[in-house]
Amino acid sequence: MSRYGDDRPAGRYRRSGQRPLWHKILAWTSGVLVAVLVAASLAVYLKERALWDSIQKVAITDLGHRPPKYSNAENILVFGSDSRQGLTRHAQIVLHVGPTGCGCSDTIMVVHVEPDHKGVTVLNLPRDTEVPIYQCNAGPGESGQTPQPGQVELINSTLQHGGPSCLWKTVEQVTGIHLDHFIQLSFTGVVKVINDIGGVNVCVPFNINDPMSGLHIRKGERHINGIKFLEYWRARYSLANGTDLARIKRDDLLLAEVFRAIVHEGLLSNFSKLSQIVTDAAKSVRVDAGMTQSDMLSLAESFRGLTANELQFIEAPTVPYPGTEQVEFTSADKPLFYAIAHNTSVKRAERRAARAARSAHGKTSSKSGSGTTPVLDASPASVKVQVLNGSGVNQIAATVDSALTARGFDVTGTGDAPNFSYTDSVIEYASSADLGAVNTLKAQLSHVKVVRDPSVTPGTLVLVVGSRYHGLRAASKSGQSTTSVAGLAKSYGGITGSATCKTDKSAFDGPNSP
Repeated sequence: MSRYGDDRPAGRYRRSGQRPLWHKILAWTSGVLVAVLVAASLAVYLKERALWDSIQKVAITDLGHRPPKYSNAENILVFGSDSRQGLTRHAQIVLHVGPTGCGCSDTIMVVHVEPDHKGVTVLNLPRDTEVPIYQCNAGPGESGQTPQPGQVELINSTLQHGGPSCLWKTVEQVTGIHLDHFIQLSFTGVVKVINDIGGVNVCVPFNINDPMSGLHIRKGERHINGIKFLEYWRARYSLANGTDLARIKRDDLLLAEVFRAIVHEGLLSNFSKLSQIVTDAAKSVRVDAGMTQSDMLSLAESFRGLTANELQFIEAPTVPYPGTEQVEFTSADKPLFYAIAHNTSVKRAERRAARAARSAHGKTSSKSGSGTTPVLDASPASVKVQVLNGSGVNQIAATVDSALTARGFDVTGTGDAPNFSYTDSVIEYASSADLGAVNTLKAQLSHVKVVRDPSVTPGTLVLVVGSRYHGLRAASKSGQSTTSVAGLAKSYGGITGSATCKTDKSAFDGPNSP
């Protein structure tokens, strides 16, 4: 066994005295706690201007109508890339990554740091999630993309088409979470960084042999270093049900192990131990142009003194996207995204809904996606809607037409519904690509239901006005929330930093596991 892909029985956390063989590795893997290590390392050397200047800064543009910032919490977009740029063919073979990659974001996380630094929530957005196609400008080596109403794309492809700005914009629009900064972990030093912290202990419930990722590891408590960490992170098809959703669960457990290794080493409180990480990782990070050295220091400070139970990992609930192997967000995401956007807890009824969604999670359904996905649309002006009278009230369609037009909506026409038996109003839409428009329209109405109808013209909504309609809702005023988001992991089947495979076996259970 290579000293860089160690498979020793777990003992105390150790620092490796050897330098790894590979100077360039797959950018895909990293993880949020490695990002924090990098941030802390760089913050130590605030006077080293050359080091700070070596970090690539990317201007974020073309974000459109952004969600409000409801609290003083910080939301950091953390992502990696599957680019093989800079890898030799020999390194590709050793790391089991193949010669090509699309430059897509194969790990997407929103790191939510509470205002008092007393809690951190890591929200995973599955890379196989279908999302609406938004306007994104072209950039260096990027084609950009034009909005395509009624069409969808995988969220991980947005980085390929429009760079960090496109991914940032898409995440904000589909979640309603205001992002403050990003850290792109397309860096070549993750193996070195893991070795620099002395590797991590992992809990392995059975022998694993995954030829795709190269992972070969024995059952039990094992100590692994950089290359084995990469293989463990990428293992997918030979475990559980072979999906990316199950891989995310295992990666969250791996990040919990990294967190405990950092705490055990006292790394965030011992700046002398960070010098090697600076050398290994500084040139491997991209951040937004608005991030300062002080912002990085503040991020690192958020993890210093954090207990395992104050760090939680949550995977956004999804359901199968009809007719594909991909997934889409569900109505259960709405209270989760709202809680993170507002830095508040979920209500009791929403917790029950989240548990119900969890129990059905992963089950195949021909009616998947029938809930209201929490997507934030760019503006009312982009929402096309046909208004139909479903109540029989004289001139009600024309009245609603005038009210919506006054708020900037694009009303394409009015008419009568097939019958006048509607009590609640109904919004009909064609596909999940229209859910941003659905939510924008729904926010204007009371007593309204949402129905997916493939016969509706993509890109145009149909609003059937019911007898309970008595005018549009008053515009809501957002306030500053200071309620903690603690407890979301329990509500949404996530984990805390204290979890291991012994406490969360679901990440390994499935037909593909030994």
